[in-house]
Amino acid sequence: MARGEKHGYGIIKDVADRTEGRLEIEAGTLYAAIKRMRDDGLIAEVDAPPEADARRRYYTVTPFGREVLRLESRRLESMVELAREAEILRRRP
Repeated sequence: MARGEKHGYGIIKDVADRTEGRLEIEAGTLYAAIKRMRDDGLIAEVDAPPEADARRRYYTVTPFGREVLRLESRRLESMVELAREAEILRRRP
């Protein structure tokens, strides 16, 4: 969703494609996470594109969600750097 509006199946497919199948999200897990993120104001439902299947719900990241995403990304980046300093992870060439 950080790259644009997506529906549930689109999110599942995007994650599988981007991780080359290493990460698969089950539909039940995804929809529970979507509910939590909506309740927390991290994402919002948006109108579907005109050509879209009317049964699909589309979501986008809210401004608050983008800020949380930025901060969480920074936190994870710091953890990776600590792992590299401890020689747990190799630095990329």
